[in-house]
Amino acid sequence: MAALLVSGIATYAQNEEPGNNITVSGSVQSDMLIPTGEQDDGSHEDFRTNTYADVSVMSKYVDAGVRLEYLEHPLPGFDKDLKGWGLGHAYAKLHLKKLEVTLGNYYEQFGSGFILRTYEERALGIDNSLLGAKVVVRPFKGVQLKALSGRQRCYWEYNDALISGGDLELSLDQWFKGLADKGTYITLGGSWVNKHEDADNDEIFTPDNLYQLVLPQNVNAYDIRANLQTGGFNILAEFAGKSQDPSSDNGYIYRHGYVGMLSASYSKKGLSVLMQAKRSDDFSFRSRRVIDKERNITSSNINHLPAFTEDQTYTLAALYPYATRPEGEWAYQAQFGYNFKRKTAIGGKYGMNVKVNFSHVHELNKNLKGSESLPDLAPGAKGTDGYGSAFWKWGSKTFYQDLNIQIERRLTKDFKLNLMYMNQFYNKAVIEGHGGMIHSDIFVADGLLKINPKTKLRMEAQYLFTKDDEGDWAFALAELSLAPHWMFTVSDTYNVGETHQHYWQTYATYNIGSHRIQLGWGRTRAGFNCSGGVCRQIPSTKGFTLSYNYNF
Repeated sequence: MAALLVSGIATYAQNEEPGNNITVSGSVQSDMLIPTGEQDDGSHEDFRTNTYADVSVMSKYVDAGVRLEYLEHPLPGFDKDLKGWGLGHAYAKLHLKKLEVTLGNYYEQFGSGFILRTYEERALGIDNSLLGAKVVVRPFKGVQLKALSGRQRCYWEYNDALISGGDLELSLDQWFKGLADKGTYITLGGSWVNKHEDADNDEIFTPDNLYQLVLPQNVNAYDIRANLQTGGFNILAEFAGKSQDPSSDNGYIYRHGYVGMLSASYSKKGLSVLMQAKRSDDFSFRSRRVIDKERNITSSNINHLPAFTEDQTYTLAALYPYATRPEGEWAYQAQFGYNFKRKTAIGGKYGMNVKVNFSHVHELNKNLKGSESLPDLAPGAKGTDGYGSAFWKWGSKTFYQDLNIQIERRLTKDFKLNLMYMNQFYNKAVIEGHGGMIHSDIFVADGLLKINPKTKLRMEAQYLFTKDDEGDWAFALAELSLAPHWMFTVSDTYNVGETHQHYWQTYATYNIGSHRIQLGWGRTRAGFNCSGGVCRQIPSTKGFTLSYNYNF
């Protein structure tokens, strides 16, 4: 049916105007695992694959697309959530000069995503698109209006709650010519989102079972923001609030939620500075009030709270990643980058780049509160106001902190070296629910040697020192690139501390045209895969892997 819809829309678009160009594009992605022998947890796995095929048809006025997903035997870690197959995404969009109308599945973000962000992240098993309708109107210069309504996808289901909202964005620089002439751009925005979720079937009681909670069927959230960009300066201030939203996330308390952010940056050639702070308080916002803790429930998130921590690409620096705490946190980040010029005392013959990042995330100060209408309830229990929180006051716990310094320098015409040091504090008890504070020091050396115009060799050596958790870790990698087709990679992650386990990985990658094939063998460590402060727990696996990607 979806294929007929795409075909029909394409035919309509082609006949609508003589000479109208139609573009068909798409992609195929298939990640496969062929387990070998007994896995670390004692299980014997069969063949697994996560496979996606996208097709989009675009024309002057109408676009349409579908995505077929085959996850009947999903990769380990996705079993309980993604198992199944079918059309996971289908849409049709009409786009005119001042109007866009989308029907079907769509993604959207208001502002920084504090009250609405839907997106797809296959590595985390997230696709929380909305199924419904979205309208975007640009009635006047510098004015953009969005309105939407739909139900949110949660794997192969759609949650019962109806999500509706609107967004207004004003670009003042398009109204006042003098601003743009001086390189000054001012954007003001405001958003509103409503979650309507029936409470008829919910039977949530207070701990003593004396009272059944009256749960709000409508939860409203709002967001206001202002962004100023002039010269190399950029300042963003944003604040969002949410009405009472008792759920399994916050222990069914009746507290309003808030989040505020202030971010300032400056950049010019060879220099960049970023400073930002965020305070969030009881701001879990999901399209499903009651969460099954046995499932990965990130796809029921309506919103997104960005983590003010740097996404690490080096293996040991990413060993203990931070996930944003929706119950509340103070988060700070400062980043400085400087490029020392070539042929200077510090920059040397080829120049040198230095980047320093500091991130700190801390607990809010909380004072448990009872209920004025039900004074017999214990402070902080279900049905109460939960707690009070002084705005500027911290609690006693540090959730996460890191200081990392990176130096990138070309030593010769054919050899470039990256060095990194990272000092990290990771509160495993808070983030994972067990353990304690992990303090580690991480060292990384990453060298790239250009052997000839088509041959490059990259090597990594990493070491993580810690007296906590499982002790020290070591990592080594060698990667040979033979342009334009081949790449060979071998790596080992080794626990020097308690387990003395090796996690070997070997890959051979072949690229030709729009096709990419990768064959690998190895063992992966159980842990967390994170992106932007959102994490998913992945089990240990052992076996052959095969990945195929094709774009057309």
